[in-house]
Amino acid sequence: MSPRHLLAPLMLALAAASALAQDVRVFSASEAVDPHEVATILDPSRPAMKMRSIRLLDDSPAAAPSSQVASASGTVRDEAPAERPGHGAKASALSLPVQFAFDSAEILPSARSQLDALAEGIRMLPAVQAVVIEGHTDAIGSDAYNETLSLRRAYAVKSYLVASHRIDPTRLHAVGLGKFQPLPGRDPQAPENRRVQFRGE
Repeated sequence: MSPRHLLAPLMLALAAASALAQDVRVFSASEAVDPHEVATILDPSRPAMKMRSIRLLDDSPAAAPSSQVASASGTVRDEAPAERPGHGAKASALSLPVQFAFDSAEILPSARSQLDALAEGIRMLPAVQAVVIEGHTDAIGSDAYNETLSLRRAYAVKSYLVASHRIDPTRLHAVGLGKFQPLPGRDPQAPENRRVQFRGE
């Protein structure tokens, strides 16, 4: 086996080990991304924002806003905004459900507002802070197909951040992890696994 063939499994193993050690702040497609939260998650040295939630009028559990968090322990839990990663310094990565054209790395217009807010958060980081852009897929399809597609999509996001927001390309490291890291506690074939994940490096 050539050294090149050994390098890809090694990189996947290292990325997997890193992912297991982190809690991921999972954004839904309709959720607004707060640039300050992005900066807090991607820069481990940045102080966490501490916020308290206030409920007015209706204090029933059904009325309380919640946010989903996928943890390394394999559970998905609903937490109030005051406790969610970014506000409680728990998350070390964030996940966006970036929408692409079918079987393509073309970013759809519906994904741009979240990516624009992400870019604003990255611009708040120290100029030397690098960010890893991880492309992920669900478990449908072959390993090779999903690895290639996830890498193309990670590079498409990198290109968007560079072209639209003038972020230094040397700070952004794109990797394709295919279907090998589904969100903890989710069915590997669930559509939520088709995502782009970001972490500080």
